[in-house]
Amino acid sequence: MAQTTRSAAANSPEGQRAPTPPPKGFRSAELGWPELHRIPHPPRRLPLLGDILGANVRTPLQDSMKMAHQLGPIFRRKAFGKEFVFVWGADLAADMADESRFAKHVGLGVANLRPVAGDGLFTAYNHEPNWQLAHDILAPGFSREAMSGYHPLMLDVARQLTARWDEREAAGRAVDVPGDMTKLTLETIARTGFGHDFGSFERSAPHPFVSAMVGTLSYAQRRNVVPPLLTPLVLRGADRRNDADMAYLNRTVDAVIAARRAEGGAGSGSGSSGSGDLLDRMLEVAHPETGERLTPENIRRQVITFLVAGHETTSGALSFALHYLSRSPEVLARARAEVDEVWGAAEEPAYEQVAKLRYLRRVLDESLRLWPTAPGFAREARVDTTLGGEHPMRRGAWALVLATMLHRDPAAWGEHPEEFDPDRFAPSAVRARPAHVFKPFGTGARACIGRQFALHEATLVLGLLLRRYDLHADPGYRLRIAERLTLMPDGLTLRLTRRARAA
Repeated sequence: MAQTTRSAAANSPEGQRAPTPPPKGFRSAELGWPELHRIPHPPRRLPLLGDILGANVRTPLQDSMKMAHQLGPIFRRKAFGKEFVFVWGADLAADMADESRFAKHVGLGVANLRPVAGDGLFTAYNHEPNWQLAHDILAPGFSREAMSGYHPLMLDVARQLTARWDEREAAGRAVDVPGDMTKLTLETIARTGFGHDFGSFERSAPHPFVSAMVGTLSYAQRRNVVPPLLTPLVLRGADRRNDADMAYLNRTVDAVIAARRAEGGAGSGSGSSGSGDLLDRMLEVAHPETGERLTPENIRRQVITFLVAGHETTSGALSFALHYLSRSPEVLARARAEVDEVWGAAEEPAYEQVAKLRYLRRVLDESLRLWPTAPGFAREARVDTTLGGEHPMRRGAWALVLATMLHRDPAAWGEHPEEFDPDRFAPSAVRARPAHVFKPFGTGARACIGRQFALHEATLVLGLLLRRYDLHADPGYRLRIAERLTLMPDGLTLRLTRRARAA
């Protein structure tokens, strides 16, 4: 969990004005990179249209990964007049992790989510005060004490998953891994964070909240690749569906908040310590230094942020890990042996026992290395600077760090970075690597606040599943990646058999 300080504006002396924030909206790279011509781009660039030959609007990330292999650790792409700079070399990414010179940039894809998430933790601009206020209020909600309180609820949701998988196994039917992991993680964040039960496992189809969420993410992704002049024409029907999706998300969250307020006491200004869940903290807790509170509108935005980001990324991480485990018998056997040894005869683990699954955590980290479900993050220059001692950047200039390629840089990961090998995360291997080469949760002050929550949940669930089932991959399946701002295996199913000791 990132530790941050109050914003520069909050600490500035009375009468001293904080620097003017960079302009809002998309800023094409030629505005901020004085020597942009030195950065390579794909061949066969077309006038007006840019680098669109061979591009697929459904797989922009994977297209960029192919270009990265061809063009090197920094490159640029242009589409319909918009110029983007991509960075993935380990040295350059480490330079951009310098918080004194670089900060989070709310890139085009993230900015497209602002109509629904506003100045929530993930989508706020750096100069907007509510992200820091919310971070300071909510950070104790991810402390070790708070996490141990969430553990029983995580176990309860995991029981719903295993009950569903037991039924599928008994019927000889495969399980839909991404679909079921999405149900699991939505229920987990909803119950632990907001005391709400979506009843996902009681439904044959995804909960409407999930459908609306996928709709908004997919719409944001489409807006990334549709020329602005064509947006009204191409996305006319999609605009209406997106408006309906956003309205449904807002109504659902408003109902959750209203139900909590109706329970009595919450949000009444009673000065409670907010010892309950995340929603209690949002409604009851003031900032410890300033006394500020989150506004009702911002609470809605934060709840949507947590519900969407808090389950979408973790479900992808679990799905990728299960894919690799099912294809790696030796890794699976080693991870299962660790679970059996650490948890012993206990039917379910105590909170402290999850952190002792060190090899299983390596499996999860290696899955996140190959396919970080948040596949990139944008950084902007706080001041005029030079990236890597070579590329001048004006204040406000930005680049997208491709985590999927940073995690494959041979300079950091060796000669065969595409291979799945959890021992890359053995302590000695981690110490031998450069800093800032593993970034599945972003970087710096704006890194994911729920990192430890996600890792505990995912490790717990993987341990429970390995203890209970043998996993059988479909021999005809080849990993396909679905892109919707986050990444997910597409069409992944597994067949199960109950282990003898778990029957």
